Amino acid sequence: MSVPTAIAPTTGLSALLDDVRREAPDIEVRPPSAATAEFSHDAGTAPRRGAAVTDGPAVAFPATVAEVQRLVRLAARHGVSVVPRGAGTGLSGGATAHTGQLVISTDRLDRIVEIAPADEVAVVEPGVLNAALNERLAPLGLFYAPDPASWRISTIGGNIATNAGGLRCAKYGVTRESVLALDVVLADGSLVSVGYRSIKGVTGLDLVSLFVGSEGVLGIVVGATVRIRPLPVARRTVTAFFASTAAGAAAIGAITASRVRPSVIEFLDEPTLAGIDAAQDAGLRARGASLLLIELDGFGIEEQTTELTAALEAVGAHVRVESETDAETLWELRRSGRRFDEGSWFAGGDVAVPKSHIAEVFDRFPAIAARHGVAVSAVAHAGDGNLHPVITREIPAGADPSAVPPALHDAADELVRLALGLGGTASGEHGIGTVKRALAAEELTARVRAAQLAVKDALDPAGLLNPGKAL
Repeated sequence: MSVPTAIAPTTGLSALLDDVRREAPDIEVRPPSAATAEFSHDAGTAPRRGAAVTDGPAVAFPATVAEVQRLVRLAARHGVSVVPRGAGTGLSGGATAHTGQLVISTDRLDRIVEIAPADEVAVVEPGVLNAALNERLAPLGLFYAPDPASWRISTIGGNIATNAGGLRCAKYGVTRESVLALDVVLADGSLVSVGYRSIKGVTGLDLVSLFVGSEGVLGIVVGATVRIRPLPVARRTVTAFFASTAAGAAAIGAITASRVRPSVIEFLDEPTLAGIDAAQDAGLRARGASLLLIELDGFGIEEQTTELTAALEAVGAHVRVESETDAETLWELRRSGRRFDEGSWFAGGDVAVPKSHIAEVFDRFPAIAARHGVAVSAVAHAGDGNLHPVITREIPAGADPSAVPPALHDAADELVRLALGLGGTASGEHGIGTVKRALAAEELTARVRAAQLAVKDALDPAGLLNPGKAL
């Protein structure tokens, strides 16, 4: 394992905060307190409602790139580790922080610097919300393709940090496929620019792809040049309901075998449909026991619909082209319709497998559930093999709601190992953070891990950027 080649002095957070007040008084910095507790976790590691509130970390709110650089230099002077943070919507613990650390929030770096339709690019700061960028682009007939379920509240910088995906990955790829260039503040406070404004560029190593998905352990992204695309000439939502989860999962292969390439293919199993109905009174389960929710876009929408319908009906689907109003409702149910009962413990996550093995993963759910005494269900970005399992168990009367039984995490780990055994990966889009570091170590060979740690050491020799995450 790599050992940092330089050790920063550890004069500590108190001395750092004194220097910030003296040398950078224009930067708002909140000291550790109960008021900063929300910055100690992300959405995936938040304590259950009613848990005791403890002091959070120190939090800085720079408004310019230069202020980020000053904060990083001051933190390095005192040996204080830095945790970059976007909107905190992550699900893997990548933004967790303790009272001895400095969180650098990108919340106020929220400018859309440039939109260049002729080049099909936009230049944004990391605090720009995914939804805000698309609101600016829509009147120009353009859109930014990555669309995680949290698109209304997650930031472009956070999406870059985890290489976020979303529903449209089937056709447009994950965040990495839409990022051309980055401005990054390194651990010594220097600012570097990597990548190109042009669509193509092969000079040197691909450092953009290195930083995308690095979860803040290599540098703090302070600017991004991203690809924008013309809005499709047409969009259409098609539903395909099946008599069982197994039938629906198996039907994904029929789409792959056809000549149609939908922009979105989402699969919802029977427990998921039942859960949405219980929370939203949506009536989905009455239409079938599993659902493929599909979006087609582009030219030839009628031809696409005809071929897709034929392919799905041939494997037993009940197919319907949805009205625009019903389609909007269905997509909102997919993104936010599931609710987690306060009366149950739950664990979540994501794994990815080759598309041909999606049905096998769903087939294994009952055995895993029985082995660990839990319930297992999932939705899937079926177009790229990315599943989002949810594992639950009812909380018995008198039990501590905050004490999640090991069985839930054991079941989640077994699902990851199942994915690895099928040629998949521990995370398709949520990132590794703190939650999946041990499982990532199982996926990667010792030599590959050593190479990744060497890259970390080269860019952050004192190990001050988001330590204990991702690697």
